[in-house]
Amino acid sequence: MHVLLTGSSGWLGRFLAPALRAAGHTVTGLDAAPGPETHVVGTIASRAVVDRAMGLGIDAVVHAAALHKPDIVRYPVSAFVDVNVAGTLNLLEAARAAGHDRFVMTSTTSLMISEAIRREQADEAVWLDEQTGPLAPRNIYGVTKLAAEGLCRLYAADHGLACVVLRTARFFPEDDDTHARPSGENLKAIELLHRRLTVEDAATAHVMALDKARDVRFGLYLVSAPPPFARGDATALKRDAAALIREHFPDAEALFAARGWQLPSSLGRVYDPALAEQELGFRCRTDFAAVLQALRDGAPLPFAHDPAYISPIVAGRTR
Repeated sequence: MHVLLTGSSGWLGRFLAPALRAAGHTVTGLDAAPGPETHVVGTIASRAVVDRAMGLGIDAVVHAAALHKPDIVRYPVSAFVDVNVAGTLNLLEAARAAGHDRFVMTSTTSLMISEAIRREQADEAVWLDEQTGPLAPRNIYGVTKLAAEGLCRLYAADHGLACVVLRTARFFPEDDDTHARPSGENLKAIELLHRRLTVEDAATAHVMALDKARDVRFGLYLVSAPPPFARGDATALKRDAAALIREHFPDAEALFAARGWQLPSSLGRVYDPALAEQELGFRCRTDFAAVLQALRDGAPLPFAHDPAYISPIVAGRTR
């Protein structure tokens, strides 16, 4: 198929484009910022730009473009509505008009995190899956991505456009902008226990979703590395996560200590990606066990960490 990939200059896009080509697809990239995988430069908020890209013989859309949570300090609320909502509508309407039979959109687990969940004040870890709700996104990023999901659901129901929405957990390479300790690689390693995946796994999930879209018709899936815990561990995770981790991985604490890292004392939420495995056949290749194996072997860590990473659109604005 000839796939239009939005967000092709972004962190996910640079991995998604080659993954799609490896699966046998032709890829045309569309992004507001230039990049090696981008062929059409422009914003999806413009229907004219979307139509120009669609006119290149596109058969399907993988929609990964968005303004993200760190962009809240850089853009007004209206920009999030223009890109994340109106931009998604432009793509859906263009895909419908072109007679497409599949559409894949990148969403985010962030929209599932209310202010109460973010504060982690419950007596046990919150177990999050596709049935979690009612949803109360805590910022404009989450609000607009939830609206975009609703548009996908609507176009699947009203127009028969097969849509798959992937709520991806964290896979950004830069440091967390809200957590100072633990930081860097230590935090990313911990997050692979409960709320992270690699960008390579995120790309693979999109390729598999594109393949399965016509069978699913409409599907919404949480995508994250599989946790080693069960729902019955929720109280133990909140009270003494380190002890539970040691039960599952007896040498984890020593391996972490040798690198100057610490295990978490408490985990307040766990993402459950079981449905994606059941219905899409997708399971992340990289998990917490892979991190420990890399530490044992003295091998490179199996996830990307780049504190200096700046998105291409931000880099373009600062030049």
